[in-house]
Amino acid sequence: MKFTLSWLKDHLDTAAPVAAIAEALTDLGLEVEGIENPEATLGAFRICRVIEAVQHPNADRLRLCRVATYPDGPGGRMEEVQVVCGAPNARTGLVGVFAPVGTHVPGTGVDLKPGNIRGVDSNGMLCSERELMLSDDHDGIIDLPEDAPLGARFIDYRGLNDPMIEIKVTPNRPDALGVRGIARDLAARGLGTLKPLVVTPVTGGFPSPIGVHIDPALKAKGCPHFAGRTIRGVTNGASPTWLQARLRSIGLRPISALVDITNYFTFGLNRPLHVFDVAKVKGDLRIHPAAGGETLLALDGKTYTLAAGQMVISDDHGPESLAGIMGGAASGCAPETVDVFLESAFWEPITIAATGRALKINSDARYRFERGVDPAFTLPGLELATQMILDLCGGEASEIVQDGAAPDATRAYKLTPARVISLVGMDIPEATQRATLTALGFTMNGDMATPPSWRPDILGEADLVEEVARIASLTKLQGAPLPRSLPGVPKPILTPLQVRERTARRTLAALGYNECVTYSFIDAASAALFGGGADAVRIDNPISSEMSHLRPDLLPGLLQAAARNQARGFADLALFEIGPAFQGGEPGEQHLQAAGLLIGQSAPRDPHGSRRAVDVFDAKADAEVVLAALGAPARVQITRKAAAWWHPGRSGVVGLGPTVMATFGEVHPRILQAMDVKGPAVAFTLFIANVPYPKVKTPTKPALAISDLQAVDRDFAFVVDKGVEVLTAVNAAAGVDKALIESVRVFDQFTGDKAEAQMGAGKKSIALTVRLQPQDKTLTEAEIEAVSAKIVDKVSKATGGVLRG
Repeated sequence: MKFTLSWLKDHLDTAAPVAAIAEALTDLGLEVEGIENPEATLGAFRICRVIEAVQHPNADRLRLCRVATYPDGPGGRMEEVQVVCGAPNARTGLVGVFAPVGTHVPGTGVDLKPGNIRGVDSNGMLCSERELMLSDDHDGIIDLPEDAPLGARFIDYRGLNDPMIEIKVTPNRPDALGVRGIARDLAARGLGTLKPLVVTPVTGGFPSPIGVHIDPALKAKGCPHFAGRTIRGVTNGASPTWLQARLRSIGLRPISALVDITNYFTFGLNRPLHVFDVAKVKGDLRIHPAAGGETLLALDGKTYTLAAGQMVISDDHGPESLAGIMGGAASGCAPETVDVFLESAFWEPITIAATGRALKINSDARYRFERGVDPAFTLPGLELATQMILDLCGGEASEIVQDGAAPDATRAYKLTPARVISLVGMDIPEATQRATLTALGFTMNGDMATPPSWRPDILGEADLVEEVARIASLTKLQGAPLPRSLPGVPKPILTPLQVRERTARRTLAALGYNECVTYSFIDAASAALFGGGADAVRIDNPISSEMSHLRPDLLPGLLQAAARNQARGFADLALFEIGPAFQGGEPGEQHLQAAGLLIGQSAPRDPHGSRRAVDVFDAKADAEVVLAALGAPARVQITRKAAAWWHPGRSGVVGLGPTVMATFGEVHPRILQAMDVKGPAVAFTLFIANVPYPKVKTPTKPALAISDLQAVDRDFAFVVDKGVEVLTAVNAAAGVDKALIESVRVFDQFTGDKAEAQMGAGKKSIALTVRLQPQDKTLTEAEIEAVSAKIVDKVSKATGGVLRG
């Protein structure tokens, strides 16, 4: 929405500067997108007189002019400047417009500098209208009357010093699509006084030869009210200079007096109108739904084919106008038009929007009608436009003809001042609240507020609160701390599970993983690969076919993210996600997971050979780090009973008895192929809620349990069958004395042909280091030997192996 300062002052009595108006508009919710101030571009151009104009000594088409300029303004000192001019109308005594050296000429984009043209110095320019971007005329320089004030700024003399303001209007504020609506908001804010809009009915001198009829099907929905009148004997010439300048300032091209008047009302009062040439209309005008297939050549020069149900205005020959959107070329006004029919109607917004979108027509009328114009202003707008046509074009007006009536949208909502103060957070007195609504056009009846007819967006008590707050300005809102419900240090608000989620996220990020946030919905095929895809978790109204089921696990989303990254050239990936997975469709049938995925190499290329492919033990190590951060016990059981999407020989399940805390391993090649991931890929899934909570809850970490006695390390090497799992030996050794044995670790494994040549076919050697940590006394050699013997005995029984000699 564009308007000029002078246009605004037609409706608002104000002395506020442009900057204050712009700031207030943005604060009121009418965001200012730009201001074009002619003073910034044309302020340096002043009126001058050509003292003498003679032929250029070295050019036939150039004139050498001595120009009298007055840089200090009218009545100031005079400076004589020499200018070389090529205009054919440059002559002695001409009063024109001068641009001094250093001026930016908007029509050419040139900054003037001292020049030398054909051997003669030239300082400045005598300007044409095109160089000032006032018109396309460049046949000669501007020629002003003899009495034009020398030294005055040209924009002040011509009345061009009128800043143009452009605002962004939200769809809920159709009243702000007219200058008067903007003025009303500013007046309510206190930046001036809204001038009264006096509507004087024009007495009709004769019956209108054209009648109007609304199809009964459209009166309830489509066109509740249609009015108009004939004006005969008009002269459709050029509109006055002031009206042309006003339309040009907002980017509209003046066409003719009648058309310019309708555009003036569209932008000034948010009242779109249309004018028919009576000589081109046959019979009465009928507003009806199209049967389908009719064609209309519109004013934009395009032919439109109407669909069944679209509103159209027709005469006896057929369609003449697209109702509320655009007029037809056949009945449009021309310079020779003498008699016109002026239309003013109220169109239902949804019908206009649907027709405009279907026909792909964007017009100023459609833009306003589909947002909602003032239904009560249909007849007053017709009266004001009639008077303006009579004033500018002459003629005689007929009586008004109309069908239907303005729809009654009267409604009232209760204003509760205390509620307003509570919601806004500002102490706004009740009298101020009532005065604000009254200034915006509301009618107050006790504590009930009736919105004006031009505000279709007011639909409840909350809107009253918003209007009061908007005018009061939320920039005045003072920040204040919320009161505490209880004194003292506030209690923690995060649940234990939320604390664990935060801990897992921070730990995984510290390990070098990048967090992903994927949808909880996946496609049916991916869900089936991970044990899901049942009807219980199927979405009834999915966003797309790729989001049809709730995810049973976090790994499908991570694998899809990995596939997208690989397709873009990222081969080494470390991704993680924390979120819910769903085992059913009922409330509570979900659990919190933390999943990590590793693909590619473990490190970047370097000269030390540290780069290697990630393996299952990387996933296991990272899973153990996160479990330790969550408080999982150090001694856990690891089994091979992993789900079907894990590699059966390269995966494991971490648990405590029947409780599964994590699963880690290599993703099954079948899954990678189905998900289009280039493997191998290793991953882990943690079930955060399954990690046992400590039996004793304290606000601080427990004291570090450390012994001041020296630990003892003993190494053991066992010869076992090569099918024996190393973990079996580790668990057997750790179970000999849980209080004394602090840790058991594997430090060597001897396998292959050489091992079998030394130890026998089908054999391998595993070496363990066992750390004994006494708590109350230093171990004697006999005690160490006794524990060592128990370790050898238990590991031998568990693995079927023997101590290596």
